[in-house]
Amino acid sequence: MEIARRSSAPLLLLLAFLYSLLLQRPVFAAYVVYLGEHSHGSGSASPWEASKRATDAHYELLGSVLADEEKVQDAILYSYTNNINGFAAYLEEQEALKISKYPGVVSVFPNRGYKLHTTRSWEFLGLERDGRVPKQSLWSKARFGEDTIIANLDSGVWPEAQSFKDDGLGPIPSKWKGICQNDFDESFSCNRKLIGARYFNKGYEALVGPLNATFKSPRDYDGHGTHTLSTAGGGFVPSANIFGYGNGTAKGGSPRARVAAYKVCWPPVNGSECFDADILAAFDEAIRDGVDVISVSLGGDPVDYFQDGLAIGSFHAVKKGITVVASAGNSGPKLATVSNLSPWMFTVGASTMDRQFLSYIAFDNKRIKGESLSPRGLPGKRLYPLISSPESKLVNATARQARLCYVGSLDPSKVKGKIVVCLRGITARVEKGEAVHQAGGIGMVLANDVDNGNEIVADAHVLPATHITYSDGLNLFSYLRSTKSPLGYITRPKTKLGAQPAPFMAAFSSKGPNTITPEILKPDVTAPGVSVLAAYSGAVGPTGLVFDGRRVAFNAESGTSMSCPHISGVAGLLKTLHPDWSPAAIKSAIMTTARTRDNMKEPMLNSSFNKATPFGYGSGHVRPNRAMDPGLVYDMTTTDYMDFLCSFGYTTAQLAMFNGEPYACPSTPLQIGDLNYPSITIPELQSSTKVTRVVKNVGPPGTYVVRVVEPRGVSVTVSPESLTFGKVGEEKRFEVTVGIKEGKTDCGGYVFGWLIWSDGKHYVRSPAVVKCSSSSWKP
Repeated sequence: MEIARRSSAPLLLLLAFLYSLLLQRPVFAAYVVYLGEHSHGSGSASPWEASKRATDAHYELLGSVLADEEKVQDAILYSYTNNINGFAAYLEEQEALKISKYPGVVSVFPNRGYKLHTTRSWEFLGLERDGRVPKQSLWSKARFGEDTIIANLDSGVWPEAQSFKDDGLGPIPSKWKGICQNDFDESFSCNRKLIGARYFNKGYEALVGPLNATFKSPRDYDGHGTHTLSTAGGGFVPSANIFGYGNGTAKGGSPRARVAAYKVCWPPVNGSECFDADILAAFDEAIRDGVDVISVSLGGDPVDYFQDGLAIGSFHAVKKGITVVASAGNSGPKLATVSNLSPWMFTVGASTMDRQFLSYIAFDNKRIKGESLSPRGLPGKRLYPLISSPESKLVNATARQARLCYVGSLDPSKVKGKIVVCLRGITARVEKGEAVHQAGGIGMVLANDVDNGNEIVADAHVLPATHITYSDGLNLFSYLRSTKSPLGYITRPKTKLGAQPAPFMAAFSSKGPNTITPEILKPDVTAPGVSVLAAYSGAVGPTGLVFDGRRVAFNAESGTSMSCPHISGVAGLLKTLHPDWSPAAIKSAIMTTARTRDNMKEPMLNSSFNKATPFGYGSGHVRPNRAMDPGLVYDMTTTDYMDFLCSFGYTTAQLAMFNGEPYACPSTPLQIGDLNYPSITIPELQSSTKVTRVVKNVGPPGTYVVRVVEPRGVSVTVSPESLTFGKVGEEKRFEVTVGIKEGKTDCGGYVFGWLIWSDGKHYVRSPAVVKCSSSSWKP
């Protein structure tokens, strides 16, 4: 330690000098100044006159910033005067920042040299490649989800968002029966894209009391609903980005679908935002309105199906042929935390994609990789003092509050002008940055706790900040403890594509097993849910917190709320391509074609970089192009779900009310394990048991042969071992016998395997999840 102390001063001076050389390089590059849709060609002007008028306006705008006519002439590279309104020019960073604040300027972003692509997730899922849509893409085959109607039960919608423009769309489908409920908000309007919107607040009002006029509108004052709806069905928006990061063409999963917003969520009260009375009313109206897919990025603690508004509403929707997609919840990484458990719902976990917004913390000749969407960098060209949050504690704050950087827990006399290293947990990530900012800190490093492991999230922090992994956090805290005057620097974020490994499971994504019906594996699949860029509300800042006065057209959000609409968008495509498929068939197609390997061709990992399991990813990570041609599907009807409910012991009267008409349960109750689900789960294997499944052919005639990957310590046999189909729609039954292998007395908790049917082209994969009854496993 003494040697380190004696040598630290000259070393730090050298570091400061090297950084000053690095930062003194002129920040001078090509930028695009995007002004939105072209509007200079109106009236009787000829195309040439309109083009010249637009060019002159661009030079005038740039001249107001540069104040040097000769420099303006040299700076402009292109003037976009046909459809896009804007220009490309060489600018210094401060000049670009100044232009970005001008009225009428939509955004200013660096010319990064990338080809136009989606806000990444759809390319990562294979629907496009290098900005082009291949002929064999599900997008091409399904006409981008043309005229499918996607409903979203959420916090409403910001109708002015560019994702909901109706350019190029034809008349509203005749099946649509909904309304645009703007009786108290005349500024709210719908069009041929956003074809309807409603609000439901009576259940909320019952808890909080009378509501004012702002609560009588489907307008989104939160941002969540706009983000999720545009992810599912938003249209094409070029140059979408947040603070210049992630620039590309934004689009939803079904970009030519029609969308409708059903506002059921409001400002929190007692920790809840959406209430059963409002949710059920919204389901009721959406079913009548004629929607095809309902996306529900909300949930609560699991309860009995008949006491769960989401389960009840979704049952009635599925009965009418509407696919209902729901989020798994954000209570991971603990086991048995997944919500939205009914078998008729499509439940989605969250995983990463291969895009990162890299921002490094440099210290002691090291650079640790983090992620951030901070819109500005550290001022000046020097290193800054570093301090840990426990050392920054205000005298009247607790050690825990300071460690987690609660607002008001940091001492300004210790923090002012320094970079504070905070620990993740309890309070919002961006709120910790505000705590540092209020105490006078210059920047923040957010280090993961052990539960969050390697999952790092890019947030739009209010000050220069970066988010690092648990192991990197340990190294940084060790440096702070061992160094008398620690110094460091946070780099400005940069967008990187092709990150590895990807996907891996997000730490926050709720996990199985299913606590209501252990025989049904949940979640069903996983999809991108980390740092997803999509449209946002103009009424709230990107952090969603009251102190944030910034406004953005697009925002990067994380959660199973973001992964859910990815699947809703894919379901919309499949509905367009296969209008005769049931919700169960659509679910099966997505589940049985999912993948469980990452872009390094290795098994998917969790956030601690250990091997993930079906309790995290369900059947795997969605592959939309495979889902359009699954070969076989595990189909179900209302009868299957009613027989499932019969096995719970509900009375005839209860089931008649639930079903809307009398229903006679089978004389021999259904064994829950025999529900024709695309996965197999046996939570209490004693010695041996059998389950049955039925598969329906949705492809060409052929013979499928089964292959089994047995769970550890468990034997699995399938009879018959091959199935031959002669036509579309033909169904075949098979039986799976599962037993404990000879000499084994305990499986060692839950174990996992796979059952795969293949005709050489199609691979119909189902996870097999087993726990021996003698196991002492507990969640």
